[in-house]
Amino acid sequence: MATDGVDSKIDALKLTEEQPIASTGTSEQKVEGAQPTGKPGKKEKEAKDQKSASKSKGDKPAKAAKQQQQPKAKAAAQPELIGITVKKNEDLSEWYQQTIIKGDLLEFTDIPGCYIYQPGSYRIWEFIQEFFNKRIRKMGVKNCYFPLFISEANLQREKDHIEGFAAEVAWVTEGGKNKLEKRLAVRPTSETAMYSFYSKKIRSHRDLPLKMNQWNNVVRWEFKHPMPFIRSREFLWQEGHTAHLTEKEAGVEVRQILDHYAAIYEELLAVPVVKGVKTVNEQFPGAHYTTTVEGFIPAVGRGIQAGTSHCLGQHFAKMFDIRVEDPHQQVEEGKPRDRLYVWQNSWGFTTRSIGLMILIHGDDKGLVIPPRVADVQVVIVPVGVTAKTTDVDRAKLYDEVKGISDKLEAADVRVECDMREGYSPGYKFNDWEMKGVPLRLEFGPKDSANGVVTTSRRDQDGKSTLPITDLAKSIPELLETIQADMLRKASEEYASHRKIIRKWEDFVPSLNAKNVVLVQHCATGACEDEIKKDSSGTVEGQEVDVRAPSMGAKSLCIPDEQPEEVKAGTRCINPKCDREAKMWVMFGRSY
Repeated sequence: MATDGVDSKIDALKLTEEQPIASTGTSEQKVEGAQPTGKPGKKEKEAKDQKSASKSKGDKPAKAAKQQQQPKAKAAAQPELIGITVKKNEDLSEWYQQTIIKGDLLEFTDIPGCYIYQPGSYRIWEFIQEFFNKRIRKMGVKNCYFPLFISEANLQREKDHIEGFAAEVAWVTEGGKNKLEKRLAVRPTSETAMYSFYSKKIRSHRDLPLKMNQWNNVVRWEFKHPMPFIRSREFLWQEGHTAHLTEKEAGVEVRQILDHYAAIYEELLAVPVVKGVKTVNEQFPGAHYTTTVEGFIPAVGRGIQAGTSHCLGQHFAKMFDIRVEDPHQQVEEGKPRDRLYVWQNSWGFTTRSIGLMILIHGDDKGLVIPPRVADVQVVIVPVGVTAKTTDVDRAKLYDEVKGISDKLEAADVRVECDMREGYSPGYKFNDWEMKGVPLRLEFGPKDSANGVVTTSRRDQDGKSTLPITDLAKSIPELLETIQADMLRKASEEYASHRKIIRKWEDFVPSLNAKNVVLVQHCATGACEDEIKKDSSGTVEGQEVDVRAPSMGAKSLCIPDEQPEEVKAGTRCINPKCDREAKMWVMFGRSY
C-alpha cells in the first residue's frame, strides 16, 4: 500500500536546500554528506571516542551526560552544551537531529535508516493507535497480524502493483547456513500477502464486508538519504484492508478513514492537513482512486503526504479471484447467480506523522509536544530551595509538591515531579523545555505562602499563577487551551502558504517563496509531468531560485475544498497546454 511512508518517485531527499540528513550510525554529530554504506567516518569515530571518554571521567550524572552530546565533531575541543545549539531557521538539518536525540525520542543504530523509537516517541504512537482503534472498531474493523515474509511468487502475482516497490524490496536469500531455494521478500506492504487469504475467507456475500487492519513494521530499501520519522528504511504503520460487495459501500469507508486520519493530525497532533484526491499520476499503483491528507512544513516550504486511503476497485479481486454470487440477482430456480468480484480498499498511516509534528511545532529550545500526545503533560519543579533551607522546610515543600501531583493525577493529568538533587531549577527548566513538556509548574516557599503555583506554557513565553485549590479543574482546561492554540497557530501558517496562482509566471516564484500553489489545471498526466520539469529549472520569463531544491513541483492533491468554481473556457495554468482547466489542483515541492 502506498502511503506516507515512501514515495519512490520523489528525488533524493534533502531537508534543506543544501544539506541532507543521513543516518550513519551515530547520534553525536551532523553528517556532512550521505554515507549509505553505514561505515563510520572519521568524524563519527571522534564523536564516539569523545562520548566514551566522557563516560569514563564520571564527572557528570549519567542522564546529564546523555543529554550533553556534541552535535558536531569539529567542536570536540569545546565544552559540551546541553541544550539545542543551533537555531531552527539557520540550520534545520542539525536542529532536527539534535531535537529528536536530545529530546529522547529516537536513537540511531548501526544500520542507516533503522532507528530506535524511545519511550517518548513510542508513547505518541500508542496514543495514535488508541485513538484510531477506537474509531475503526466502531466501523467493524478487526485487528490482525500477517507474516513479515512474503514469497516471491506471491509478490509477483500483481506486477503493476509491485512495480512501484521493486527497487525498495529487501530480500532474504539465506536461512541460517543454508541458501534458500526461493528467496523471501521482507514486506514493503501487504496486499499480496493478505489477498490470498481473502480469496479463501470470502466464499459468499454473507462473508462481506471483511474488514481487517494490522499494526506492523515494513521495510523499503531504495533510497540513500534516510530522515528519521519522515523517510526510513524500516517504519511503523497500520495498514487496513477491506472487501465490500459494492463500489458505493467501499467509497463510504474510504472517506470515513480519511476523516479519521485528518482527526489524528488535527485533534491529537495539532497539525493542519488538506483533504483531497490524488491525480491519476500520483495515485497508488493499481488503485481505482486514492484519497489523501496533505501536510506542509513551513521551514522548507514543502508539502508532505501525511496519510492515504485507497479504493482499489476490483483490480486485486480479479487478480486473486475474490468473488461472490450476486445476492440481488433474480434467476430461475436451479440456475446459478452471476459471480461478482468484490470491491476492495486499503489505507495506511505511519510514524511519519511524528516527524511532521516535530518539524511544525518545534522551536529553538527543542520539542513542543501537544498535550494530548505528551507522555508527560505537566512537570512540577520545586524552586527556592537554597543551602540555607532547613531539612524540615525542604521536606514540607516536597510534601506539598507531592500533594499537587496527586491532585492532578486524580484529574487524569499525566504529571511528573522533578526532585533531582544536584541540578539547579534553571537546568531543569531547560531540560524539560527541550523535551517539549506542554506545561511546567514552579512551586516554592513564596508560592506556598500565597496558595498558588507558577505556570509556564511550553508553546508561549511568559508566566502566570493559578490557585492551588482550583488546579484539578484549571490545569486540564489550560492543557486543552494549549492544544487548541497550537492547532490554530499551525493552521494559520499553513493557510498563509497556500497561494492561489492564476498566471504561470507567478508559479515558480511562489514555490521559491516557500509556498504550495493552487492552480486551475486540466488534470492530465502529461501536463503534470511538463509542469514538474519546467518548475525545476530556468524557464524563459522566470527565475528559479538557485538555493531552491532542484526538484520541480508535483501535484499534491485535488483539494476537496475548491477555492471557487472553474469557469467554462478557462485555460490550464501550463502555457504549453492547450486544454481547458477542469479543477483546482494543489502543486508543490514535496518530501
